[in-house]
Amino acid sequence: MKLASAQGRWVVAGAVLGSGAVFLEGTVVSVALPSIARDLHLGIAGLQWVMNAYLLTLSALMLLGGALGDRHGRSRVFTLGALGFATASVACAFAPTAIVLVACRLAQGVAGALLVPNSLSMLEAAFEGEDRGAAIGQWAAWSAVSTSIGPLAGGWLVDSFSWRWVFAAVAPFGLGAALIAHRSVVDGASNAGSAKQDVIGPILITLGLAGLIGGLTAGPDSGFTSPLVLTALIGGIALIVAFLLVERRSASPLLPLDVFASRQFTGANLTTLLVYAALSALFLLLMLELQNVLGYSALKAGASLLPINALMLVVSPYAGRLASRIGARLPMMFGALTAAAGMALFTRVHHGGSYVASVLPAIIVFGLGLSVFVAPLTSAVLSAVPSERVGVASAVNNAVSRLAGLLATAIIPLAAGISGANALQAGQLSRGFTRGMWISAGLCAAGALVALLTIPGARPSRAGGKASFRA
Repeated sequence: MKLASAQGRWVVAGAVLGSGAVFLEGTVVSVALPSIARDLHLGIAGLQWVMNAYLLTLSALMLLGGALGDRHGRSRVFTLGALGFATASVACAFAPTAIVLVACRLAQGVAGALLVPNSLSMLEAAFEGEDRGAAIGQWAAWSAVSTSIGPLAGGWLVDSFSWRWVFAAVAPFGLGAALIAHRSVVDGASNAGSAKQDVIGPILITLGLAGLIGGLTAGPDSGFTSPLVLTALIGGIALIVAFLLVERRSASPLLPLDVFASRQFTGANLTTLLVYAALSALFLLLMLELQNVLGYSALKAGASLLPINALMLVVSPYAGRLASRIGARLPMMFGALTAAAGMALFTRVHHGGSYVASVLPAIIVFGLGLSVFVAPLTSAVLSAVPSERVGVASAVNNAVSRLAGLLATAIIPLAAGISGANALQAGQLSRGFTRGMWISAGLCAAGALVALLTIPGARPSRAGGKASFRA
């Protein structure tokens, strides 16, 4: 299929619309957190659960979503996920209490786990050569734009209406994606007759991550020596180890551990974990800093990120094509190091600072780095595996990126000193924000180092169904 064809454009549009809704919801909520906290009487731990409930099921079940797509048809599973995501989003909008909201966010994550990996694998299956690189570049660009435009859209909705509209507004995107996929995407051969689907793995990894993240979230208030917190942490780690053992022995594993025999695949995913953890910490902490410390309205805080959108739209497709020609290593390194420099510049954002002098330079430098980084990273992940395993590869990488957000939301505020009953007060929040940005800068720099050591400096290709490289 040609990218320039009508069907090709519709396939990209459906994939972008669906995955964009999921990524949008991951950040649109960040700007609404102060309003949610006031309305539902939540502290920092409650807000972390509003964020983490979504990321928990999204990251834990992403592998299952990709495997179901490979088995039963990518567009079918994508359509089911899009419809479920729209339904869960409406339910979030009507949630009367924090507990109900968290439950609905869990359901949102389940639906998103069906949708996201199959959006990317549909593109991988539909296009070839430079068309594939350009399609992935457009997907990466629009997905990143949907991520970064979330705070702007959320700010406008919160200021004009209510925080509840940040959930209701994404439902039409899910419905539109389902309609496009149903009409325009043709599934190839599926693996419906293959071995029995792994069901133990998803249970173990979901409960394991829930225990680990729950313990980290509750620890600052209850104390990390609390029996309940210790049980959650130890139990979570034990269940994650059990998940790996089960996957190693399973005849049809949810996570085929042999894919990590590829140094490129392992390195690309480790780079994803590091850089996306920094990105998630930025969206969470910057929105709190701008509103609670600098006194921005929700709309103004969201609008501050608009330059990232422009950079992603202009730069990311070119970065995807460049990676197709010269390999992903240099673009990934440059992008991650530039993002690290942008994170360091965010440490200059304090009370009394102007947008032009302190916020905008950091936004531009970080946005340039992210724009160069995302598409080559995606190409590196998908070219590291045989074509018949792109669904699994896509699911693993998307799961890792959401896992990065889950861990960052739980750990980086704690490491930065943003915890306890006074965490949202201006003084403690501002000091913690500065520390959080230095931590994030270090994560991005570490990602660049991993890319240097693990990503081949050559143009990726596939020969005989297997990933290979040629200079």
